[in-house]
Amino acid sequence: MIDRLRRILRVARWETVRAGGGVDRRTLLAALALLLVAGGVLGGGLAAGVVGLDVDRDVYRVAVNDDSPYADAVEEAPALTRAPVDGAVLGDTADLVVVDGSRSGTVETVAVRASDTRKGEAAAAEFREAVEAHNERLMAAEENRTAAFPVTVALQYVGRTSGLDEGSTLGGDDDGDGGGESGDGSGDGGDGSDGGGGGSGGSGGTGGDTASDDGANEDGGLAVPSVDGAAFGADTVGSPGSISPPFPFVSLLLAFVFLVPMNFLIQAYGSSVLDERTNRRGEPLLVTPLSPVDIVAGKTLPYVAVAALVTTCIALGVGGGALSVIAVLPVALAFLGATFVGAMFARSFKELTFVTVGVSVLLTTYAFVPAIFTNVTPVALVSPLTLVVFDLQGEAVGLGEALFSTVPMATGAALLFGLGLGVYREEDMFTQKPVGRKFLDALAVRLRSVGKAGAGTLRSRSGLRALVPIAVLTACTIPFVFVAELLAVALLFALPVTVSIPVLLVTIAFIEEVAKSVHLYAGFERGAFARTDRVAVAVGCASAVGFFLAEKVTAVVQAVGLTELFVGRAAFGSVAGMEGLPPIAVAGLFFAPLLLHGFSTTVAAVGASRGRTYYVLTLALATLIHAAYNFGVVRVYA
Repeated sequence: MIDRLRRILRVARWETVRAGGGVDRRTLLAALALLLVAGGVLGGGLAAGVVGLDVDRDVYRVAVNDDSPYADAVEEAPALTRAPVDGAVLGDTADLVVVDGSRSGTVETVAVRASDTRKGEAAAAEFREAVEAHNERLMAAEENRTAAFPVTVALQYVGRTSGLDEGSTLGGDDDGDGGGESGDGSGDGGDGSDGGGGGSGGSGGTGGDTASDDGANEDGGLAVPSVDGAAFGADTVGSPGSISPPFPFVSLLLAFVFLVPMNFLIQAYGSSVLDERTNRRGEPLLVTPLSPVDIVAGKTLPYVAVAALVTTCIALGVGGGALSVIAVLPVALAFLGATFVGAMFARSFKELTFVTVGVSVLLTTYAFVPAIFTNVTPVALVSPLTLVVFDLQGEAVGLGEALFSTVPMATGAALLFGLGLGVYREEDMFTQKPVGRKFLDALAVRLRSVGKAGAGTLRSRSGLRALVPIAVLTACTIPFVFVAELLAVALLFALPVTVSIPVLLVTIAFIEEVAKSVHLYAGFERGAFARTDRVAVAVGCASAVGFFLAEKVTAVVQAVGLTELFVGRAAFGSVAGMEGLPPIAVAGLFFAPLLLHGFSTTVAAVGASRGRTYYVLTLALATLIHAAYNFGVVRVYA
């Protein structure tokens, strides 16, 4: 074991030196110089106050007197620029003019006039929000928090299909979750702006008191609790006027922050693998005593290390911990595994570019879309990035939830590397076969001869052992099937049931039928299986048994409540809704999928034994049969 590890590390060192030597030093120096210049300009601007992080700084000009209680509110708002009232011309030198009559420091009347333009209306709205925010800060600075905020507000997010959950309350135990709407001397001016006594601590109007703002809906909200409160678009602490429904900005940000480096990493990794296949440059490694597994593991190790380092740095930068790193690593492995397969199948760098773009889009969608619905629906746990959001929020994550989010993608990554290793040999690496033919080669290399001369009869022990790799290979497709079905559920659950359920039934049936039969077609095409109906039935039944046994692993979806969703029951109905049924009925429903898989897979296998055209036709027929069965399951569990 130690010797093998040394061999892997030796290959990893070679790959590191080779990858590092592929970049010209002048290019590195030029890139470093550009970074230093950009950093110096930005840092100098920040230090001098010339530039800032506010993209809407100094957009509107507000004319207000220096002694006005509203002057501080305008001064603190980044989007507002204060100008003197004297000589202010509305629409020319000022977008908004605030005129107040003061007596002994008390505001008696306020007149707010905005220019009759869209910019003037926007300035009035921004001024109102600035006054409200200023008043909130004054109230929060009061020593007597109970007097400042006599009302306590507790937010509780409810899923669209579930009832109230006592554990989902946010901010219920925090003091100051309330607010008052009192003001000492507020006045209203024109054009919809209102103010409070800026110097007296009066409260402003409600800035976000609707529960149906953008990012929330009537039945529970499209909401993701924020990190660090209002910094990410949500606030659960303050007066009722400051409580606003959160927007899933955190999930969107994390998806891009964690996934963008992966896209650059797979470009370098894929180019390195394909470069070895160009002009037979990788042949020296093949003739060494190293096994293909050692070679691929060594070549991949540096990129895994870089992914782990980058992920750790990002997690520390956004306040995450070990859970964030553990959650993102399966995504990085899936990126690398899919890129490895693509690089082994591609015939040119042009095809590799197409593959890497496809891998990037597919995996980014898988990690990005479900994470939007964190804390809204169990579908969010499909994405490992959801664990990152939970980690940043300091929420406890159960072992079942962590496994549900990470194991499918990690297992899929391992199987992708196994698929690529199937063609990591001279007869496939250095030939210009089409991608489809290499894919069939990668599947067929894992199969044994069935029904051929010297392979033994199907009734013999050797003949039965030849069927075992078929069942195992089918079982290995379960992670891909599971991921594809979860992605289908995540994409379709928000649509109306009348649209999502029919599409989902056919999609699920097609995914499973392809997974059960594509390697059977490869076996017939590559001559591993005899083209007889008897062999087709045998291999079809073996594939069905392997799929049925592995499919029961999906019972884990019940642990995270995915089957509470109607589309979840449609996709995983075989493991849900059996409570309270008689034992005979439970047994019948438990083994009914085995009969379905046996029949539909046999139909597709018979077509595969006769050629590609017949396989496509019988695959469509098997999909329709499977979809009809799924419809019946939905009717039972609905």
